[in-house]
Amino acid sequence: MKINRPYKTIIVDDEPLARLRLQTLMREYPDFFEIIAEATNGEEAIEKITQMKPELLFLDIQMPVISGFDVLKALNYFPKVIFCTAYDEFALKAFDTNCLDYLVKPLTKERFAKTLEKLDQPISKINSEINLNKLIEQFAQEYTKNEASSIPVKVGDRIIFLRLEEVSYLQADEKYVSIVTKYAKSYILDSSLKKLEDKLPAYFIRVHKSYLINKNLLKEIRKHFNSRFLLIMDDYSQSEITSGRSYYQAIKTLIDY
Repeated sequence: MKINRPYKTIIVDDEPLARLRLQTLMREYPDFFEIIAEATNGEEAIEKITQMKPELLFLDIQMPVISGFDVLKALNYFPKVIFCTAYDEFALKAFDTNCLDYLVKPLTKERFAKTLEKLDQPISKINSEINLNKLIEQFAQEYTKNEASSIPVKVGDRIIFLRLEEVSYLQADEKYVSIVTKYAKSYILDSSLKKLEDKLPAYFIRVHKSYLINKNLLKEIRKHFNSRFLLIMDDYSQSEITSGRSYYQAIKTLIDY
């Protein structure tokens, strides 16, 4: 079987850090990848993929407005696809069932290396139009039917599923989001707080540009200075979070009955 490398590749992800991480990993394998373009959203992805006809896509699933699956539905041909996902329990199971490869953020060198083993397989073994359309349809049904109850987090070479009801708060730093449980355990996700906020149940509320809290674990609210509040969580550490000024009215509605 003749193998034509490097593969003309397009990276599709709305997060700059995620695109940069992929670039860094791919540079270690110049014989495999030729990055011909990047896309920062679904609309841009459809346009560039249609015009440039890449042989390989690294495609984020959770993007605003147009998801990764919606991008594929808009295409009239199917390049090899490697999905990238920050969290999605159903998607992970679906990929395993349909023999499609996926990478869970934050991406690791070890997992990325395993992806290379699949790249040279005939495209029929990696994804076909029938299997892909079936996956998209199944995912859409499940995703709209079930509200997320857990969030996958990579720990070493394992993926564990944190129950959202046990998450006390999420905190954004420069590059990642820390998830802190009511048992004072902390986990790291390579994602933006905004992206997580769009997917989490309604009982997670934004109280600061860097914090999302589980209001079901909110124990006490104290007035603070400068139109702020001190929020005390009902977790092991009795965590204290100071709200942002612009969230004054939103938090005030939790107090006013």
